[in-house]
Amino acid sequence: MNKKKSKNQEYNNFSLIAEEWWKPEGKFKILHKILPIRIDYILNKIDYNKIKKLEILDLGCGGGLTCEPLARLGANVTGVDFVEENIKVAKNHAIQSNLNISYFHNDIDSITIKKKYDLILILEVLEHLDNWELLIKKIKKNLKPRGKVVFSTINKTQLAKITSIFIAEYILNWVPKNTHDYNKLIKPKDLIKVLKKNNFKIINIEGMNFNPLTQEWKLSKNFYPVNYFCTAEFI
Repeated sequence: MNKKKSKNQEYNNFSLIAEEWWKPEGKFKILHKILPIRIDYILNKIDYNKIKKLEILDLGCGGGLTCEPLARLGANVTGVDFVEENIKVAKNHAIQSNLNISYFHNDIDSITIKKKYDLILILEVLEHLDNWELLIKKIKKNLKPRGKVVFSTINKTQLAKITSIFIAEYILNWVPKNTHDYNKLIKPKDLIKVLKKNNFKIINIEGMNFNPLTQEWKLSKNFYPVNYFCTAEFI
């Protein structure tokens, strides 16, 4: 599959379900489930007392699920997504929620932003890109000195292939079919290698694991066979 076709497929997949973003039991149900863990993880990696002054950029913000909780805490939040329908949904919901969030429709692969941020979020995005290494090289220019970037993505393991693709997409319908491509998944060691090459210091890696018995998601500092977070600081 060529890059243009791959990107068009990604765009079409998300455009068709853009109206589902704020439905807790809709197509993005799983993101609603893990949102508290996302926010807790992010807050634990920054100076919580300074969040009201923090400039945050959420790349691949979707419908704004992560942007809104951070904006409620007083952060200055900017959200960018390559799907125009996602941005429309995010803007409308922010207005309904009486939140001042800057949203922009832009292609993440070719985005050019001059502003510098204290924190950049790239959540469940890298595994959808054709060249995620290039994005990391570019976004460091948008970080203030000692600025941080938080990633969440999927490990490239056979267990991830079974759970995040086969079971999640085709059995449980947690996410729409064809959302993920195993070949685009990223091993932590590969992410770390690219980050260090671009003058980032690794602050933390934690797994986000699902317990099928309790139906709960939990963080794990030394076990990440499927989903994981990574925080790095630009030095």
